[in-house]
Amino acid sequence: MNFDTTLLVMDKLLPGSDLPLVIRPKSPGIALLDVAGQLRNVIDRHLLQCGGILFRDFAVASPAEFKTFAASFGHPLLNYEFGSTPRTQVEAGVYTSTEYPPHQSIPLHNEQAYTREWPMKIWFFSALVARQGGETPIADSRAIYRRIDPHIRQRFSEKGLMYVRNYGNGLDVPWTQVFNTGDTASVEAYCRTHDIVCEWKDDGELRTRQICQAIARHPVTQDWVWFNQAHLFHVSNLEPEVRETLLEVLDIEELPRNVYYGDGSEIEDEILNEIRGVLDEQTISFPWQSGDVMMLDNMLTAHARTPFQGPRKVVVAMAEPYPA
Repeated sequence: MNFDTTLLVMDKLLPGSDLPLVIRPKSPGIALLDVAGQLRNVIDRHLLQCGGILFRDFAVASPAEFKTFAASFGHPLLNYEFGSTPRTQVEAGVYTSTEYPPHQSIPLHNEQAYTREWPMKIWFFSALVARQGGETPIADSRAIYRRIDPHIRQRFSEKGLMYVRNYGNGLDVPWTQVFNTGDTASVEAYCRTHDIVCEWKDDGELRTRQICQAIARHPVTQDWVWFNQAHLFHVSNLEPEVRETLLEVLDIEELPRNVYYGDGSEIEDEILNEIRGVLDEQTISFPWQSGDVMMLDNMLTAHARTPFQGPRKVVVAMAEPYPA
């Protein structure tokens, strides 16, 4: 089935940028599920080219309909395993977006790039638009890779990254929520399977270490992408006063999360600040509309969240796990 131009319009959302591509019905209000079959035949090709597609002005009645649409692409929706942020399950395979306080920004990142297995596809459904702010900015991970200083790219590529996490203690997500179990043996089995070093501390809490990629190659396009969360996990991502306060009461190895080069050496603040500058430079932002659905290739496109005021509801689905 070909793309029906009598029903649907495909165009750039923003002048001068192929990201995101936007698909609209010629008559607003057509149910997104009614054209899902047509869309599947064009999505893969265009998604690999641009990295992200926004479905706008379609009728999406509920998170349940969103779930059906996301699942229609042929891969079971994933549970949120080994997560790094608090979320709530809305439907099986559908979760709230990260539940951080509204005044906080969430930097650009590729979903679960801090581990060695991640979803290739991620969808967002804007069920309720905030009164102010609350955008989900995106960025081309291929362009970010090209813009990062080649010396930094080489250093990160050769050394890899070691993510260190200390769970619970009121400072971060408890391990029972991260691993979706209260059984320590199940946690240990998961960690063995995923090459994660785990350590039960004297207080009964958990520390994990995992060495992961800093860059990655897309399995289909063969493009190199910047693919890590060093800038987000590193202690320098904290507000200066928060960083100072935490380091007054905790040894650095007890911080809720931190990241090092793969050999355990410290990553320089100035290098991460340079990386953040590239991310800022590549950021693409646009306001949500109610009913918007955005589909991203998670390796080709990073996403973020801006602060917001008023109620906001964006839910997320993920599929197609890919092991590094």
